[in-house]
Order: sequence, then structure tokens, then C-alpha cells
Amino acid sequence: MNNTREVEVVVTGAGQAGLSSAYHLRRTGFEPERDFVVLDHSPGPGGAWQFRWPSLTYGKVHGMHSLPGMELTDADPARPSAEVITEYFAAYERRFDLRVHRPVDVRAVREGDAGRLLVETSDGSWSTRALINATGTWDRPFWPRYPGQESFLGRQLHTAQYPGPEWFAGRRVVVVGGGASGTQHLLEIAGHAAATTWVTRRPPVFREGPFTEGVGRAAVALVEERVRQGLPPRSVVSVTGLPLNDAIRQGIADGVLDRRPMFDRITPDGVAWADGRHVEADVILWATGFRAAIDHLAPLRLREPGGGIRVDGTRAVADPRVHLVGYGPSASTIGANRAGRAVVRDIRRLLANEPVAA
Repeated sequence: MNNTREVEVVVTGAGQAGLSSAYHLRRTGFEPERDFVVLDHSPGPGGAWQFRWPSLTYGKVHGMHSLPGMELTDADPARPSAEVITEYFAAYERRFDLRVHRPVDVRAVREGDAGRLLVETSDGSWSTRALINATGTWDRPFWPRYPGQESFLGRQLHTAQYPGPEWFAGRRVVVVGGGASGTQHLLEIAGHAAATTWVTRRPPVFREGPFTEGVGRAAVALVEERVRQGLPPRSVVSVTGLPLNDAIRQGIADGVLDRRPMFDRITPDGVAWADGRHVEADVILWATGFRAAIDHLAPLRLREPGGGIRVDGTRAVADPRVHLVGYGPSASTIGANRAGRAVVRDIRRLLANEPVAA
């Protein structure tokens, strides 16, 4: 028996990008369940925020923008961001009656019948005329590979598994990565660990002055150029650098943010460089970022030789039925909000068989 359900649009993912897209669908006349459906694999509302570590309080969150149509106000900066944003997302879903299906794992998206896409999930299949993919990156932590990695007798963790600073008490910790997470981890851990060592592939770039709108636009343009070429997207922070705030200045002055070049191999009791230097470690914390969670799109063969999906705005160049929101230039919270509005305009044209804007 065929239990495939039909809708006009399937939204995969209910983080900032997915909820923004669902809001704009609703606002322009699409009805949930009848015209579109939102599928999310997480156990509850909150997107990736629900998995953030307790010490990441709301006051430490950089650039969290409210979802369209409902401001996030009066949040206690001392509360864990996971609590604040999860509650906000839950209230948002209720207010706009978005009816998110969860937990639902999207296993594959492939060509369906009559020009439609078939979305195969852990809860049956959906036939759709358009797909808004908003699956983010949290499910694909990037673990670099180095010689000797399997021989390490200590513990290796990724940012996605970060348990909070107290866990590192009395341990010698090597933190790998020059992004915001790596520096935040170091500043937290230093007061608990027996010793910390910071290593990065490239020297960190600290940004003086305010993050102006012009700086943001320039950064987004560089990220957008990569995805237009079909290259895997880089984070906006990799382009903008790290803000040189008071906490960072103090970390530099204290010697916590004393960067060393990337080690060459991992030993059973630490890490080593080709010039003979060696640092003993109980823990290696990989703050090495995430990759786009898009493996379920593989049957559509959207990837370019460069490894990424070529997109124009949010639209996959190889298949105009597919939009990637929260990918590349729309990966920031404000970028996801703007992209949600634009993607719905494009999809309305597609469904009406009108030319899509170039």
C-alpha cells in the first residue's frame, strides 16, 4: 500500500532557517499539513541550540537575531542559551501553528513521479513539488585526521560533545581550532585545567573595532562567492576574524590565548611537532567546526566537482526545486531570516510556473 503523502513544499529542519521559511510560507497563504510540512529530527524545539553546553549563557551568544514576526525580548543573559532559545522556538512554533513533525529523520531525497521530489523519512514518505533544506551543520562535526590519532590514551572530544569547563578540572588539555568556539572553550577551561595548549592551522585573526553592516556584507559576499562556484561553504567568522573584546584581551595577557602552530602527529600521551617539541595531554578538544548536513540529498547528484552544491541565492543551480537555507551566506541567524523570505518568493514563482528571478 502506498502511504506517500503529498504537499507542495517540504521543509527539512526546524532551526532558525527552517522556522523562518515556515513562517513566510504561512504568511503568504500556505497552510501547514495541507500545503507544506516541517520535518525535524530533534527530540524537541530549539534546533541545534538545545544541544549547547550549559556554560554558554545567552549573554555570551554572538549575533542571535529574533525570528521574523516575534521578537525575543527580556531574556536573562545569565541563563543557558539552550534554555532561552529552546523556549523561544517552542513559543514561536505554537504562535504561528507550524505543526512541526518530530522526531523525524530525513533519510533520502530523490526524484519522484511527475516531476515531483520524493522525501523518504523514518515516518514514511512525502511527495513534494519543492524542498527547503534547512538541516544545518550540527549533525556533522568535523574531525581532522592526524598520524597517531588512534594511539592516544586520553580522551578526544569535539565541540559538539563539550561537557562544560568543570569536566576538565586537573586535566592537561590541547584545544585545536582558531574560531569562536575554540577561544571560548580555552577561556572557560583555563581556570579549571592543569594546563592548556592552543593550536591552530593558521594564525588567528583578531578584529579591532565594531562589526559594522559594511563588514558583514563584505564577509557574506566572500562566502557567497564560494558557493556560487560549487565549493564547500566556509563560515562567516573565517572571513571576519574574531572580535577583540575584553575577554579575548585578558586571555592574551594571561597567556591562555598563546597560539602554537598545528602539531604534526599525536602520541599516546600528547601531541608532537616535527621539530621535536612535545606537549603532554589528557584531553584533545577538537574545536574544528562542522560541515553541512546534506548527505540525504546525494540521490539528486547536486554536488559539484569542488565538493559543494552550487547555489544562486538559496536555489540549487542543478535543481531549481531545491533550496538550501542556512547554507553558506544564509548560515548566520540574520542571514537565515532574510533567506526564508526570499526562498518563499522563489518557490511561489516555481509553483506558478513563472520564471524564477536570476
